[in-house]
Amino acid sequence: MDSGLSRSLVLDAQTMEDAAAVTAFAPENTEMVRRILIIQTAFIGDAILVEPLIRAAGDYFPQAAIDVLVIPAAAGLFSHHPRLDQVISYDKRGKERGLAGFLDLLARLRKRRYDLALVPHRSLRSALLAWLSRIPIRVGFDTSAGSFLLTHRKMYLRPQHEILRNVSLLDVFGCEVRFSRPQLFLQPEERKKARELMPDAHKVIALAPGSVWATKRWPVESFVRLQEKILSDPQLGVVLIGGAEDSPLCRQIAGAGHERVVDLCGQLSLRESCAVLERCAALVTNDSAPTHLGLAAGTRVLTIFGATVPEFGFYPYGEKNRSIEPPRELDCRPCGIHGGRSCPIKTFECMRSITPEYVWRELMQVIAQD
Repeated sequence: MDSGLSRSLVLDAQTMEDAAAVTAFAPENTEMVRRILIIQTAFIGDAILVEPLIRAAGDYFPQAAIDVLVIPAAAGLFSHHPRLDQVISYDKRGKERGLAGFLDLLARLRKRRYDLALVPHRSLRSALLAWLSRIPIRVGFDTSAGSFLLTHRKMYLRPQHEILRNVSLLDVFGCEVRFSRPQLFLQPEERKKARELMPDAHKVIALAPGSVWATKRWPVESFVRLQEKILSDPQLGVVLIGGAEDSPLCRQIAGAGHERVVDLCGQLSLRESCAVLERCAALVTNDSAPTHLGLAAGTRVLTIFGATVPEFGFYPYGEKNRSIEPPRELDCRPCGIHGGRSCPIKTFECMRSITPEYVWRELMQVIAQD
């Protein structure tokens, strides 16, 4: 049988089952939803931004058990979350890579017998997992590569912040969409550790120089010069954060050592990093996961955008935060939704044109709001 026809017949059969389930569901019958799966297996930052959706789903479906499916690196973020029943880790790039790992996960998900899947991740694999898990109501975005496998498709509004986009998946049920910053429900021991590690300074500025994508990293020499300006004020200190892979960058910035500089790169969990950020006056970071950790911590965030743009929806939300961009329009920008491994026109002008002096001025304006 033709593979396209075969897929069509299978989809038609599943669509009939879906239609029956969706018809039986009405906004006033929220008690019909007993188990919910939220699928977000992209990067750490994406997982942080799905947290408000967890709480919103919990508020709208108070009787439902909620599970979240994320990559292993993000799983620890959701420990101690009061609204989650299970945090399911899917190592899709590691030990669970390939068909065998996919099928093993699928078997685990089917046993949970979910009623509703919320799929903010726009990959074919995520939509396929929801469909093959036999979840009758599947809500995702119209731009998903697997949108044809969803029962409800929400328009993906690119200028809108990702948190609002994620929560909007619930408005197909009449749920009010409103912004809420992520919450990680930090524990006393995590905050105690952060307190003991902070530099001795009246105000501390966090610097996060890393990113998976090279074109999203502000040059290390720019971070060095910014740190020099920060330390020229005797009341200010610096803490460097990031993963183990960012340690070489942080060591270059920290230099030979300064009594008001603490390099914590590679030494903290994500939750402990958030606890450190809670104690900082501001965070200067690239367009990467620390932006969203800073948002969760409630600190002021200055995010530097080079290869990417705030209009993608991953900017630091809030009037007290800043999105820092090149001083002039560049025809080559943005060069991709994630950035890239190298500048496609070999100049890296988007990042090099953002001077430490400019970032310093913005930083001073931000911390003056205290």
